[in-house]
Amino acid sequence: MTTALNMVKTGKYANEKIFGVRHVQCILCFFCLTLAYAWRVNLSVALVAMTEQPNNTNVANHSLGDSSEEQQDLDSFSVDVSSISTQLRAQLTFLPRLPRQYYQFTEQEKSYLLSSFFWGYIVTQVPGGYIAQRYGAKMLLLSGLAACGILTLLTPLSVKLGGWQAMGVIRVLEGLTQGAVHPATHSLLSKWAPANERGMLATICYSGAQFGTILMMATSGFIADSFAGWPAIFYCGGACGFIWVVFWWIFAASTPEEHRTITREELKFIEESRTVGKMQDSHKMAPTPWTAIFTSMPFMSLLIVHCTHMWGFWTLLTQIPSYMKNIYDIDIKSSALLSSLPYTVMMVLSFFFVWLSKVLQNKKSLSLSFNRKFFNTVGHWIPMCSLIALGYVPRENAALAVGLLTLTVGISAATYLGFQVNHIDLSPNYAGTLMGLTNGAANVMSALAPLAVGQIVQNPQNVHEWRTVFFLAAAFYFVGNLLFVIFGRTETQWWDSPEVDADSMEAGVPLNSNPADV
Repeated sequence: MTTALNMVKTGKYANEKIFGVRHVQCILCFFCLTLAYAWRVNLSVALVAMTEQPNNTNVANHSLGDSSEEQQDLDSFSVDVSSISTQLRAQLTFLPRLPRQYYQFTEQEKSYLLSSFFWGYIVTQVPGGYIAQRYGAKMLLLSGLAACGILTLLTPLSVKLGGWQAMGVIRVLEGLTQGAVHPATHSLLSKWAPANERGMLATICYSGAQFGTILMMATSGFIADSFAGWPAIFYCGGACGFIWVVFWWIFAASTPEEHRTITREELKFIEESRTVGKMQDSHKMAPTPWTAIFTSMPFMSLLIVHCTHMWGFWTLLTQIPSYMKNIYDIDIKSSALLSSLPYTVMMVLSFFFVWLSKVLQNKKSLSLSFNRKFFNTVGHWIPMCSLIALGYVPRENAALAVGLLTLTVGISAATYLGFQVNHIDLSPNYAGTLMGLTNGAANVMSALAPLAVGQIVQNPQNVHEWRTVFFLAAAFYFVGNLLFVIFGRTETQWWDSPEVDADSMEAGVPLNSNPADV
């Protein structure tokens, strides 16, 4: 093993397995995504709890009611708090219950509330990417998450003072503050992640999305039925946000060069291995090459595969609960275990795919391009097949249907090592902007998918109509990945490093010819 002294002498950071500052940045991003997704999901549970007043004479055995079929959150399965164990509820009733209000929202008002987050979320995608690459990701994520934490704390007060309309405004503002999360995370990864660790570090960051969803599903029901009631869902979540802000302020930095405690060895290792081109100084960046970006086939194939992925993925997450209930008589939303199972499997498989990528790394003949396209194919074409199969599972074989559903959602974790990190491959300098462009367009698709399903499925108990939905989603999966396999590239594009003053550039060092992603 190379000693620290030898690393300084040779200029190499040979021990890549050392837990370094770059890993700390990714762990902080993991919790950033955890909070972001927990704050998205919390309303789907809170709506159930805040619209059904419990029986005051027997709180331990009350049910907060089932959410409507139409109450579909674009980012999660709804969770019915009646799935909480009666024994634990009884224990919680020893504490005095604080006064809280309950509301009667119409189904249309609920749908507005559940979708309002995304009205703001889509707007700040591209501006967020631009700001992150120009001024750094640290302060953008800090201000965005802090603002979202404050808005989360204000949610109970907003609905008390202004009804569902005020609450909807709060959700739109939360979406605006979170729109930069993915672009800024990508921008940070482009500065911190060595090329051969890019997939692994990206997986660490983005698996926080699944963890946040699981955490909120597992805890919201308990919190809503505690002495503090449903407002505590928002108070606890907002408070956790400020704990994260403190750690982020102390330990995070937009670039390795700006970090106060990074070692010279790790800094040199990152600088020498993060890109084959040139990293521009964020304060002296050349104008974004919009024309070159939108006429680049590798980028356009990335844009399309991101959109098709979101169509298929959110068709699953928003419509499968209705399918399972109407065809197999399984109420996924009434079980916290079934609701969180696909996310749990997805999180576990994401780290299995990182391990598999390490195995493939040892095959020197396998290129980075092969790795990206292999994992993207696994994450799209296997769900394509399982989706079609799901439409033909007999009604009496509900267990197989649940298994196929879990596989379809879980296996999509392979895309973390596929298209989802390809923005950094194409353009480390403009990775945040590229993610803003593709994620913004993809979230439009995630909003359109449930509307299309509503037009196709007129009778929820007609399995033939559901098969049409699955075939459509499978077609999106097939076409998107096919275009990525044909036109996708992993080489840094020429427009990533336009001609600018040499003083504003940091010279890059070429990588090995066939780096495998980890």
